[in-house]
Amino acid sequence: MGVVLNQSFKNIVTTYLGFAIGALNVILLYPNFMEPKYYGLVTYLLSASTLVWPLLSFGLSNTLIKFYTFYKSKTDRQRLLSLALFLPLFIGLILGGIGLVFYKIILSYFTENELLKPYLWLIFVIGTSIAYFEVFYAWSKLKLKSAFGNFMREVFHRVCITFLLLLIYFQYLSIVAFIYAITFVYIARMLVMMLYAFRLIPPEIRFDLPTNKASVFKYSFLILIAGFVATALLDLDKVMIGNYLPLENVSIYGIAIYIASVISVPSRSMLQITGPITADYLNNKNKKALQTLYKKSSITLLVVSGLICALIISNIHQIYELMPKEYQIDVSIIILLCSVKVFDNLLGNSNSILFNSDYYRLVLILGIIISVLAVVFNIICIPILGILGAAIASFAAFCLYNIAKLWVVYKKMKIHPFSTKTPLVMLFILLITVVFYFVPILNNPFFGIIIKSILLSVVYLTITILFNFSEDITQILKSLLKK
Repeated sequence: MGVVLNQSFKNIVTTYLGFAIGALNVILLYPNFMEPKYYGLVTYLLSASTLVWPLLSFGLSNTLIKFYTFYKSKTDRQRLLSLALFLPLFIGLILGGIGLVFYKIILSYFTENELLKPYLWLIFVIGTSIAYFEVFYAWSKLKLKSAFGNFMREVFHRVCITFLLLLIYFQYLSIVAFIYAITFVYIARMLVMMLYAFRLIPPEIRFDLPTNKASVFKYSFLILIAGFVATALLDLDKVMIGNYLPLENVSIYGIAIYIASVISVPSRSMLQITGPITADYLNNKNKKALQTLYKKSSITLLVVSGLICALIISNIHQIYELMPKEYQIDVSIIILLCSVKVFDNLLGNSNSILFNSDYYRLVLILGIIISVLAVVFNIICIPILGILGAAIASFAAFCLYNIAKLWVVYKKMKIHPFSTKTPLVMLFILLITVVFYFVPILNNPFFGIIIKSILLSVVYLTITILFNFSEDITQILKSLLKK
């Protein structure tokens, strides 16, 4: 247990550190050091790479963790590791070959954004680097060593990008050199992770498949679908904006996405803890405890995400005053994106319930359907409404997906995450957001954000304690106040 707690604490610290550095890059450095079209180019390349890498990894990062301990012989374990080494390469060669054959046709698809054409091949390079990084990260987890990999995933490349952006500012680096340097950063991250993983478990190359290979490939394929659905819903809109609108719109929308994604940070930390507990309750058929956890995780995450959402929307004008005017965005886009994140938190540990139950295949099918609908929504909305259309498309797709997940859990298990306090908390979040949105603070945006955030947080947390919205949060806050 000591190892788990130690690694978990380090992971939480590095995740928040990485997110803070990312916010510095996305909100301050990129907009002030780079023209919107070039920032949009970088955002597009990284988003497209995020869509590609799940296909290349074929779900092997999860497969390693699931099946490595299943095999008892060293031979089968090395066969599994060898499969993880060579299968992404094999898939990459196939996809790369297809890309070469149809390269001119692919280029013709980007007639609206000529700036993209010289760099399209970097999507494949970065995507392959991310795919192998995730494989080697999972490799290190087999020895219960996740802290270093989490640092490399959350912090390393963001620090490197900060350094590269400063080089642009001091005119030591051109935009073209910056794009290739980012590609090298992802390759270097993969190589460092590979050396670390190989030091923990040295590979013994084998070309025969492990026993139980049918189960291995079946599980990998399902994880591939799950990973692709998750990344498609997160990055599809940015990629499609690059297909329909000038590249500067990708950067403008990307900033809005990053600001809204702050709301997701607490849930990522909590779900790392509730995931194993949920699996245990499901395995032991402890439905009462599962329902209690479902409701508690939902209301707790709703309260926390509501506070962050209120802070973002009430300070949104001051946040954008820190950036050049060309990055200004309609507040309705931020509201839509933040609402999606709050809805995600309202679901509590539903993802853990679904993917640790016998119904994960049904969720994957629903995910594929929603992903197709997301493409259709973007095709319809972006040409008409621009980046507001992309926000509407994302909002619609995520709402449908979340409603589908709630329906599956309720239909199959007869449990839901809502309590009598849920509508009260939602109404409170709406009221405090509206009130503080119109509260005038100092003309200085930086100090205005600080003062308004402090006032809003004090009011929010005080009412949270008085009405005991979440027992867990109330207990934590009271213990902190006593200290």
